[in-house]
Amino acid sequence: MRTWLTEQFDLTVPVVSAPMAGVAGGRLAAAVSAAGALGMIGVGSKSDPAWLDHQIDVAAAGEKPYGIGLMAWSLSRDATPGMAVLKARPDLVSISFGDVEPWVAPMHDNGVAVAAQAGNLLEAFALEDMGVDIIVVRGAEGGGHGRNEVATLPLLQAVLDNVDVPVLAAGGIGTARGLAAVLAAGAAGAWVGTAFTCCPEADTFAAAQDAIVAADLHDTTYGRIFDIVQHVPWPAEFGGRSLRNEFTAAWAGREHELEAGSAAALAAGDQVAAAKVLGDTRYAPVYAGQSAGLVQSRRPAAEVVADLACAQEYLRAAAALVG
Repeated sequence: MRTWLTEQFDLTVPVVSAPMAGVAGGRLAAAVSAAGALGMIGVGSKSDPAWLDHQIDVAAAGEKPYGIGLMAWSLSRDATPGMAVLKARPDLVSISFGDVEPWVAPMHDNGVAVAAQAGNLLEAFALEDMGVDIIVVRGAEGGGHGRNEVATLPLLQAVLDNVDVPVLAAGGIGTARGLAAVLAAGAAGAWVGTAFTCCPEADTFAAAQDAIVAADLHDTTYGRIFDIVQHVPWPAEFGGRSLRNEFTAAWAGREHELEAGSAAALAAGDQVAAAKVLGDTRYAPVYAGQSAGLVQSRRPAAEVVADLACAQEYLRAAAALVG
C-alpha cells in the first residue's frame, strides 16, 4: 500500500502505533517499526528523563523510523521531554492536548515532522494554521485521553473535506477492515492504539492485558475520575476512555465529590494507587478504546501489523465494486 504516510516515512503499512503513556515504550516502538509501520514512544507527565533517554536508544537501535508522543499541557509545566525530542530528532513527534504552537517551529528547525490530534473540526482548523504536518483525527471511541465529542467517521469526513494537511484516522480502528475503511475515505493512514496494548513488547501490565482481551465492544467508559483521584492535571476537555471496572461503577458522575477532597475521595485515591501497584484491574485504570472488543489474544506487534496490512485485500474488493 502506498499513501502519503508510507512515502513520507518509508513504511510498508500506513499505520502509526499510538504513543500510549505507560504502554508504548522503546520496545514496542521498535517492534512496530521493524514490521513496516511507524512505532511511537509515549511520554507521560511524570516520565523520568533517564527513562526517556533509554527508550529513545531502544527505538533508534532498530534503524527504522520512529516517533515520540508528548502532551502539550505537560510541556507547559516542564519542557524537559520536548528538549529531549529536539536532541534525539526522531522522524515524528506527536504533540497534543494543549498549546501545540510553540513547539512546531523548533521541531521543524530540527528536521522533526509534527503530528497533533484534533477532536473536532475547529481544532483541526487551528492545527492547520499552526503548520503541523499531520492532523490525527481522533474520534470519541478512541482509548485513552481525548475529546468525547464526535465519532471517528463523521469527524474524518468533515476534516478531509475542509483541510489540506495529511490526515490520519484514530479511534476504533483495530483490524484490517477498519484500516481499509479510513484509507478508502481518503486518510493517509491510521493511528492505532488499543490493538497494540496486548503485545508482549508493550509495557501494559499482565492483568490489564487479560482485561482487554476479555472485553467486548460495550465495556469502556469515558470520564475524568481517574485523573481527578490521582491529581493528574489534565485539561477538563480531555477525559479518558478506559475499561469499566468497580471503581468507575462507584464513582462515575461523582467528579465534584472527588474534587472536594472528602474522606471518601482520599480513600478512593489510596485505593487506586494501591491497585496500580498490585495490578488490580478492579480499581486501576485500564485505558482502552471501544476496539478492545476486537482484541482476541496477546500477539506480537509484528502479527498485529501484518493483520492490518491485509487492508489491501479489502481495498481491492472495494475497487471491484466500481468496475
